[in-house]
Amino acid sequence: MRIAYLDCPSGISGDMLIAAFVSSGIKIETLKRELSRLKLNGYEIRQRTVKRAGLKATKIDVKIRKGQTERRWADVRNIIEKSSLSNGVKQRAINIFRLIFKAEAKVHGGDFNRIHLHELGAVDCIIDIVGTLVCLEYLRIDRLYCSPINLGSGAVRTDHGLLPVPAPVTCELLRGVTVYSSSIPSELTTPTGSAIVAALVQDFTPLPRMEIEAIGYGAGEKDFKEQPNILRVFIGRSEQHVVDRGIKVIETNIDDMNPQIYEYVIDKLLEKGALDAFITPILMKKTRPASKLTVLSDSSNVEQLTDIIFKETTTFGLRVFEAERRILEREFIGVETAFGRVNVKIGRMGKQTYKVQPEYEECKTIALEKGIPIKEIMDEAKALAIARISSA
Repeated sequence: MRIAYLDCPSGISGDMLIAAFVSSGIKIETLKRELSRLKLNGYEIRQRTVKRAGLKATKIDVKIRKGQTERRWADVRNIIEKSSLSNGVKQRAINIFRLIFKAEAKVHGGDFNRIHLHELGAVDCIIDIVGTLVCLEYLRIDRLYCSPINLGSGAVRTDHGLLPVPAPVTCELLRGVTVYSSSIPSELTTPTGSAIVAALVQDFTPLPRMEIEAIGYGAGEKDFKEQPNILRVFIGRSEQHVVDRGIKVIETNIDDMNPQIYEYVIDKLLEKGALDAFITPILMKKTRPASKLTVLSDSSNVEQLTDIIFKETTTFGLRVFEAERRILEREFIGVETAFGRVNVKIGRMGKQTYKVQPEYEECKTIALEKGIPIKEIMDEAKALAIARISSA
């Protein structure tokens, strides 16, 4: 399992996070190329080396040209959806921005669809969030962990006036996150940084057991005397179980809906990012036959999936609770059988292989095309995969 750990003794912001990843080995040209897929104009990214309290670090500056427009939720979502970014980056970016706009609407009392990000902040925020997601995808990070986050203290000047640190939107985004506040009189953690960790981090913990492959240092804007204003990222591999403590379970019991609709609802939930969705036959009060709809979700996607369930089913209420999911590290290898090429899914924990499973749909296609029993295809593909693993 490839993991990244964020060490945030001086808080976190989007530009510090990108800088740390660039410092760890991602070329700035790669980042710029991927960000160009947004088709977003009016900005320039610069990289420089700085010192913070005597330590060398990478600083990323996003220079925004004047003349930008304010952007609402629909504007930001449209920019992301029309880009040529990968589907994974698109979905994660949309989920993070949904958190930001909901927090803004709650704190300022406005309508979700009418709240806007100010001219310069909108472009900066998009670059920071998409840039971070591009880095995570490029580095093939399976899980993201983070230290408790330093929020700073004092006050910060915003478009809404002078606000206490942490800013109200930051507080709203960091519900459920492990935080603390040092005596440094500055805003150390920004709303953008808060939204990123709230949506993506699986656990807030001391440095987990890992084999370190790279370390990056991302610099903040200010240079404090008390401590280095940097964010460190550790990148490496872990042979522990893959543990996702952030998984949410959404459940509801339904006894008054046409069963034909379940197929449509489950397909829509999976399309919108549900990790899994399934139906369990149950008996309700007075032994009425019913169905329990269960949906597994990342923490950042709960609101979108609950909206779908309320809109598309007859339920009046849901249960949402947190669960711990343990999964194996997954890998696909292709094998050439006598009937054709088949991909095989391998499930591992460290160096131990637990599962070898040929892809069913591929085997089914071959079986139907060539009139061969599907079991023969699956058995040969599995045997070839096991032989390759044993010889590696």
